[in-house]
Amino acid sequence: MKIYNYQDLSNQKIKSLCSRQIEDDKLIEERVADIIETVKKDGDKALFNFAKTFDKVALEKLFLDAEELKAIASTIPDEAKQAINTAYQNIKTFHQSQLKIEDKVETMPGVVCWRESRAIEKVGLYIPGGTAVLPSTFLMLATPAIIAGCKEIIVCSPPQSDGKTNCYLAYCAMLLGIDKIFLVGGAQAVAAMAFGTETVPQVYKIFGPGNRYVTIAKTMVQNKVAIDMPAGPSEVLVIADETANPSFVAADLLAQAEHGIDSQAILISTSNEIITETLKEIENQLDILPRKNIAAKAIDNSYAVLVDNLEQAMDYSNEYAPEHLLLATESFESLIPLIVNAGSVFLGNLTPESAGDYASGTNHTLPTSGFAKAYSGVSLDAFVKKITFQHVSPVGLANIGPTVETLAAAEGLEAHKNAVSIRLNFESGVGSPKTGKFKREKK
Repeated sequence: MKIYNYQDLSNQKIKSLCSRQIEDDKLIEERVADIIETVKKDGDKALFNFAKTFDKVALEKLFLDAEELKAIASTIPDEAKQAINTAYQNIKTFHQSQLKIEDKVETMPGVVCWRESRAIEKVGLYIPGGTAVLPSTFLMLATPAIIAGCKEIIVCSPPQSDGKTNCYLAYCAMLLGIDKIFLVGGAQAVAAMAFGTETVPQVYKIFGPGNRYVTIAKTMVQNKVAIDMPAGPSEVLVIADETANPSFVAADLLAQAEHGIDSQAILISTSNEIITETLKEIENQLDILPRKNIAAKAIDNSYAVLVDNLEQAMDYSNEYAPEHLLLATESFESLIPLIVNAGSVFLGNLTPESAGDYASGTNHTLPTSGFAKAYSGVSLDAFVKKITFQHVSPVGLANIGPTVETLAAAEGLEAHKNAVSIRLNFESGVGSPKTGKFKREKK
């Protein structure tokens, strides 16, 4: 892990360090575009072929039904079952709190406006497989979709080597009442949900994190379907001062590093001693990790920055816009108002990022690659549309009508103006609704 001194960094260098551009992005874009076109053209046939090519599995069918999922779910260890139940309840509680009915607003006498939520009818959930299978992501995506009232929830996840899914995903499906998992992964899963195949239904919005192939595929199909956000390789930024515990900080950095070799773990500290001790702890903790090789490569691509104070650390963090922001300091309360760009924030030395990943209740599907500057993480709002309503009474028409007429005339849109004038004249008793010919009486 490289170490930089903030004072030595130019603005251009800071922007370069905060960039997540990777050299072979263009090559991956070309490959993803080819995968999407193949799925559009060949449908199920393409999905079977890609399963052989990418997953090394010869699938007999592209999904597992409720009976098969129930059988697989029955093999889950009791401890894991209880952990999933606890996580589910916390996630459900947090997302249910987001169910709110907005008040009606009278913008002027007789003119009432309001918004109502309507669930997106068909949503697609991508549950990553690859180097790690994530039942937590299943809970994070399906729980708010169910609370929102989505009518059709399509779940795609890469098949295991046996052509099935694991007991954890199967149990989540049973717990959530989802009776089918489609055994499709990667960019081809995104394409299948975006355009539909003979077996995989087309959806209106696609959710879920994934590798760079999945992320690029989601951005490429946005002209056909909506997506939650660009959610690519995991990242964490830890701000630590002299009150931080180096072993805790090292553990948090490694927790993200073990996701994949393209993950980033950034340490910003006011203390050179904390940086030095944290790097030692990283080496010690790496040795006992089953995913040591993956985490080590991610750490090699990560770095630390020495800053003069916590305000300077926050300036850097806001430019980086991390997916996960950890404030490893006893002074975290004073930093909260300074946070502008972050996906999810973890406060104090006893709040590990892992808590949010699994069971605190907040959603772990978050914007990466600097997109936290413009995107929020997944919430109940992501699964609904907000429809506006307005009602104009006779009094309201008299109040708002002249304003609309004037603005429509100013824009040269006579039909817009007439839509108001015809009603004003009718209300004043001039003319006939059958002829549509009205002349307002001058008073």
